[in-house]
Amino acid sequence: MKKIAICTLGCKVNTYESEAVKKQFEEQGFICVDFADVADVYIINTCTVTHLGDRKSRQMIRRTKQQNPESVLIVMGCYAQVAPLDVKKIKEVDIILGTDKKSQVYSYYEEFIKTKSKFSLVEDISKKCEFEELDVTSYEGRTRAFLKVQDGCNNFCSYCIIPYARGRIRSRSLKSSLSEAQRLANHGFSEIVLVGIHLASYGRDTEESLIDLLKGLNEIEGIERIRMGSLEPTLFDDGFTEQIAKLPKICRHFHLSLQSGCDETLKRMNRKYVTCDYRMSVDRIRKAFPDAAITTDIMVGFPGETDEEFEKNLAFAKEIAFAEAHIFKYSIRKGTMAEKMPNQIEPSVKEERSKKLIDVTNKTKDDFLKSHIGKEVMVLFEREHKGRRGIYEGKTDNYITVVAPCSKDVSTQILKVRIDEINDGLAFGTVLEQE
Repeated sequence: MKKIAICTLGCKVNTYESEAVKKQFEEQGFICVDFADVADVYIINTCTVTHLGDRKSRQMIRRTKQQNPESVLIVMGCYAQVAPLDVKKIKEVDIILGTDKKSQVYSYYEEFIKTKSKFSLVEDISKKCEFEELDVTSYEGRTRAFLKVQDGCNNFCSYCIIPYARGRIRSRSLKSSLSEAQRLANHGFSEIVLVGIHLASYGRDTEESLIDLLKGLNEIEGIERIRMGSLEPTLFDDGFTEQIAKLPKICRHFHLSLQSGCDETLKRMNRKYVTCDYRMSVDRIRKAFPDAAITTDIMVGFPGETDEEFEKNLAFAKEIAFAEAHIFKYSIRKGTMAEKMPNQIEPSVKEERSKKLIDVTNKTKDDFLKSHIGKEVMVLFEREHKGRRGIYEGKTDNYITVVAPCSKDVSTQILKVRIDEINDGLAFGTVLEQE
């Protein structure tokens, strides 16, 4: 029996797409093995959001065929899309795809087997106008399923390469999205995570809307939770917030991309909001969803970021009191506006600012977790905690990781738990009801 191994770098959209590609091969009799194992086909789904993503992609490509020199190596994804010539120079690569044509990966593999000719199918993604339909029905070892409903971005933030890698906004139809969600529910998934490159733009290219999609998902039997991926803060006006507050399955976890808590920096970034807008969106969410987790991404060291601007960034992070934040240092992306901006920040300064911001957001995360001590929460249990028999872990709807002893395997069950203590970013609790 032939074997396939897939390495996925980057975001949840890539994870979804890798699952869809894996399904194509499994339907043809392949079995999926760990990427470190010997396989007949290796697929690397690359990332290019930072220079580290590029480097990781190149490193994985170069060393993959060491496991099996006779294997077929397929490289696809964002890095392959923006740098196909660089990928082509790596002699081990057999097939190069970008961020399109992932629904046909198996057929391209068959073509290579017949012809033994290497080829690249990367085209101008900016000309792509339709959402590429993929199909996923299972995620091995997971209790939540990703549902990709959108692709592309029209914002062109000055630091970001993604619009060049993913093209313009394209929305999946409401009918197709709900059909796949129903199939996932039929396969036992009780939580759906909506993902897209710019999820807030869902439906702007069609006559449908994100709220229509959320209402439809809320009606599907078997789905107990609807979690949304990264969102723009401008989405949360009074109307949108009031409408989703009426949907009982919406998770109280909102990842609002910030990037900077300084208005001057946001302007240079070409973001479409200021801190006042962000603050009002957070206030609306917290009023409508008590104990909501607000998570985010924050960049440090953007070109021209002065000490004063960084202090504003730091103060805003303290003010909002994020439940969790991903802090990352600006890196130059070739082809973006920020690449040519003056006053690039020294690496040592970026490192220092990153550490300060991490300290602040670690404190706000700890405060958020401790505010739940003594509270009763519903936990979707996923697996044994670090392989410890009788100890299980799962997530609350506001994305707190809870660990609790259970008398039997409770994976995939949603149970009521009292949170007793917080330790090292985890909530330890007692199960109050068990089937």
